[in-house]
Amino acid sequence: MITLASDFGSPYPAAMKGVIRRHTDAEMIDVAHDLPRGDPRAAAFWLRFVLPEFPPAVHCAVIDPGVGTDRSALVVRAGANVIVAPDNGLAMPPARALAGAEGDVEAWTVAVDDPASETFHGRDVFAPTAARVRVALDDELAAAGAPDDAPDADAVAETLDAMEGLTPAADPVDVRFPEPSIERDGDDGSDGEEGDGGGGDGDVTAVDGEVLAIDRFGNVITNVPGELIRGRDWIRVNGDLTPVAETFGAVEPGERLVTVGSHGYAECDVNDGRGDGAFDLRPGDSVRFVPDSVSL
Repeated sequence: MITLASDFGSPYPAAMKGVIRRHTDAEMIDVAHDLPRGDPRAAAFWLRFVLPEFPPAVHCAVIDPGVGTDRSALVVRAGANVIVAPDNGLAMPPARALAGAEGDVEAWTVAVDDPASETFHGRDVFAPTAARVRVALDDELAAAGAPDDAPDADAVAETLDAMEGLTPAADPVDVRFPEPSIERDGDDGSDGEEGDGGGGDGDVTAVDGEVLAIDRFGNVITNVPGELIRGRDWIRVNGDLTPVAETFGAVEPGERLVTVGSHGYAECDVNDGRGDGAFDLRPGDSVRFVPDSVSL
């Protein structure tokens, strides 16, 4: 299949689908076309969360504030998956998530010849590249005599290596999400390495994090790992005492809560309301969690 994700809204994705359909009858699935406009980092967060739910596919993702500039176009292999995207960091976090523990990620730069426009590379560059990759992989499957099976990672790598117009990318732009700073008994706080939650053995006394994204419900998603707040009764969010709950229904409608979202991070939310307004938080804002000894 080919998945499509963008910040284009409507009708621009339809033009991309038309281009793809001229080259292949592969199944096309829309991931989202209302990703945060012009924000590759926020879009990368959502794609890192969503794309691993798919079987191996060609993922075409376009959030491209640098369209028409000298930024490159990329084809990124993550295991048996492929991401086609602008070289602005968008592709790398979801690629690492798709590759998993193996970390099997490599990238190629796409040769772009005289696109029809300087403002719509989704249609003129990324959609046709995704279609070309899909056709090349289909040809590889047919040659192997297994047209109904997904190609493995080695077959995908060999196919991309052999494609005209792709050259290895020496240093693709990357996005790394900030790690929270975690204070524990007996220390003054430390910045954890990516994915380790901060390290240390003492009890957590404070966590300084950042708002990564806000979803359409107004839920404020932070970079604070859920295990740091799960199991507590109350926590102070930027000084305000707030209940910690496993579900929205654990508090009354209109009341604030902190919970762990399905992505595994702490959220600042409101039951039947908007957490961004109630907590006065926006993407990029700092947020401080301090455990409180008050019990329910």
